[in-house]
Amino acid sequence: MRPPTIRDVADRAGVSKSLVSLVLRGSEQVRPEKREAVLRAVTELGYRPNAAARSLSEQRTRTVGVLLNDLRNPWFVDMLEGLNSLLHDNGLHMLLADARLNRRTGQDPAGPFLDLRVDGLVVVGTLPDPAALGAVAERLPVVVAGAREPALPGVHVVANDDERGARLVTEHLIGLGHRRIAHIAGYGAVGELRRRSFEATMRAHGLANEALVESSDMTEEGGYRTTVRLLSRPVRPTAVFAVNDIAAIGALSAAEELGLRVPRDLSVVGYDNTSIARLRHVWLTTVDNASHEVGRRAARCLLDRFEGATGAGELHLAAPTLEIRGSTAPPLTG
Repeated sequence: MRPPTIRDVADRAGVSKSLVSLVLRGSEQVRPEKREAVLRAVTELGYRPNAAARSLSEQRTRTVGVLLNDLRNPWFVDMLEGLNSLLHDNGLHMLLADARLNRRTGQDPAGPFLDLRVDGLVVVGTLPDPAALGAVAERLPVVVAGAREPALPGVHVVANDDERGARLVTEHLIGLGHRRIAHIAGYGAVGELRRRSFEATMRAHGLANEALVESSDMTEEGGYRTTVRLLSRPVRPTAVFAVNDIAAIGALSAAEELGLRVPRDLSVVGYDNTSIARLRHVWLTTVDNASHEVGRRAARCLLDRFEGATGAGELHLAAPTLEIRGSTAPPLTG
């Protein structure tokens, strides 16, 4: 059997094809009883609009490309929920791509989206070569979410206030009485901002000589290996602040393997407030970086661009909060 057409819907509802089109576009110019008749006919027939035909007539695909730097990071899930909720409310659909996989296969990360003629692009996370987005931004609206680069003309950046978040963590640990505090640092602008804020806060409290910084790749394995090095020092730290929750999980594993109990022997703090941090057997103290709000703001910036907003790209920061759970406590010794 052939699929139902817009003509079938019009015949079933007893209206014209043009009126059916108005209803499907959400026009407010249709009387309620006519709208109800059309929607009832759509349901009864199982009609689905021809997206390709509509794209040609509107010169829009009503799709938004979302380029993720790393699909393994659970922070992206909460951010995507905020992003998708607002896009969906406005009749738009997300298409996801893994930038890491595209790079391994030699593909231009944004190339497939351009081929599919998406209406806009949201880049999530830190890309190795963010400047490459400049050419893409000249062709369609681009918004960066969850990162602090690139600074490109017309590209809005929506992110967490990383400096404030790192300061909240460091002051929390100092307030508990910790002095020897280590930071598992990350890469990119986000990692740099969190590291600099940690070091500045330690200096402000006269603890610059007690601050330890070790770089990692922001993975669980990286967090584990970095923490093993930190805890193998002759004078080990009493607290570890990891650049994200994933690295913090690695730190917890290292502490357990070395026979240390958290938080009695070692306090551990993450960043991102992912679902992993909220697991009862983990119950990690971490920074809630307003991931859902970052997603919604990114969607709002994109929608504003669709509606004709222009101008220089702006930085939009969401305020973080500290979620104190069971992985931090006063040190056994000062």
